[in-house]
Amino acid sequence: MIFNFLAENWFEIVAALLAIAYLLLAMRQDARCWIAWIISSLMYLFVMYSAGLYMEAVLQIFYLLMGFYGLYQWQYRPANNAALKIKVWPITAHLLSLTVLFLLVVTSGYILTNNTNAVSPYIDAFTTWGAIIASYMLAKKILENWIYWFVIDFVSVFLFVSRELYPTALLFCLYLVLVIFGYRSWKNEWQLK
Repeated sequence: MIFNFLAENWFEIVAALLAIAYLLLAMRQDARCWIAWIISSLMYLFVMYSAGLYMEAVLQIFYLLMGFYGLYQWQYRPANNAALKIKVWPITAHLLSLTVLFLLVVTSGYILTNNTNAVSPYIDAFTTWGAIIASYMLAKKILENWIYWFVIDFVSVFLFVSRELYPTALLFCLYLVLVIFGYRSWKNEWQLK
């Protein structure tokens, strides 16, 4: 039975393992995290589209682009720029982010509900737009990205279980634990400044 599960889900499992590698490397601020991110995102593009999670599929295209942007930000910035340091956003930036997120979720959810056969359109929109904001924050090394990711990953677990994407749901359960360690690690370094 386990061999059948592995055989039927090997592609999703490999994508999940690469996603774990990404997060572990990101926690250490290792620029190679973006390589794992790019490959995992490409694989998840097919997984999410096959599951009818169209916003999540589109998100993977964004992740591909963000992967190259993050790699550039962390590894290939021009020599005259100082190394990217961990920063904290002011409350006004968070309020703006959450307002934009709300408007995007309502608009996307409405469009998907009325024009597609998308599954869980408002939840799909929330996890997608939330992940876009959190990805930008991660690429810029904003400390609170880890808090955003915790909320997004928590909601994603239920979304993926509803679509029987069990390896991915398990991945997101693991993310919930790793995000806590990532936040602590980055916060400790930020406080040393």
